[in-house]
Amino acid sequence: MSRVIDSPDQFSVIGENIHATRVVKRGGIRGHVFEDGHEAVKYKLDGEQKFVHVPEHFTTTQPYEQGNLKHFQIAIWKGENGDEEESAEGKAYIQYEVNRQTKAGSHYLDLNVDESSYRLEEQKASMEWLVTYIESISTLPPSVDSSNPEIIEVGLKTYQGTQGRPMLNSIALERPEAIDLALEHDARAVVMASNEVGMPDGADERLENIGRIVEMALSKGMAKGDLFVDPLIFPIAVDSNYGNHVFDAMKGIRKEFGDEIHIAGGMSNVSFGIPKRRLINDVFLYLAIQAGADAGIVDPMTTSAERSLNIDLESGPVKLALDLLQGNDDFAMNYITAFRNGELG
Repeated sequence: MSRVIDSPDQFSVIGENIHATRVVKRGGIRGHVFEDGHEAVKYKLDGEQKFVHVPEHFTTTQPYEQGNLKHFQIAIWKGENGDEEESAEGKAYIQYEVNRQTKAGSHYLDLNVDESSYRLEEQKASMEWLVTYIESISTLPPSVDSSNPEIIEVGLKTYQGTQGRPMLNSIALERPEAIDLALEHDARAVVMASNEVGMPDGADERLENIGRIVEMALSKGMAKGDLFVDPLIFPIAVDSNYGNHVFDAMKGIRKEFGDEIHIAGGMSNVSFGIPKRRLINDVFLYLAIQAGADAGIVDPMTTSAERSLNIDLESGPVKLALDLLQGNDDFAMNYITAFRNGELG
């Protein structure tokens, strides 16, 4: 039997929003165009409209030309490099998001600056600045997230530990040296199911990869309770088997490593390309918890363990989502048809 949490308080939330990858649409709900043509990201703080103005040099970037504003990329740059007024504007936006994620129940704040620049030294500088600033305003420890262990090392070295032990995101077979970083900085860690050359295919390959990297971590002295295994969640729109791959892997992890180890993952990845994403995310998280998950790398404003644990399993929309996520709705045809007919609420 898999360990199944019975209370949302037992679910650990790694808040995923403070990422330089995040985008809003130019001129969309969060984008604003002033009369003079200049643009900004808008948000409301205590009922007052606030803006993060787009610096001129961002208007020549590829995301901007494609109709997107990378709002945290902009806020981080302004906070770190802008003049006094620009820096205050960037910091205010970051603090706004930190406060939102904290209030929504996050236990960690996942920080990623990889797309703040294409230059490694600038990425490192941005990570150092971001960790320092957030530690000065937050009550939550950071989850230092990067595809490059050098950037992770900078983040962990910068963090002074005032909010508790940090998280390292992530350890994987392609970079086992991250285990030493976690031990050196007394960090907990996300452990990925990828291997040395790429992504896993099916539950068995996930379990093989996880078994290898977890055993490496344990043999070097990490505790099971400090490991948050990410079985890697792919969009159900691509393959109707992807949900079962993850659920079977989660059950296998629990069977192999017991109750101490944590099972996490980027839960909202499953709903990319599917309408009514919140419905899919809620039902997927319910199924993941039943399979043994007790943590998630999620946006706590849109994904809630409490809501998932209380879904109505007899609801028509929920039944359609269950069928889709459990591999019983090829190409999501039934679900999409119901959506087009207005049957999903």
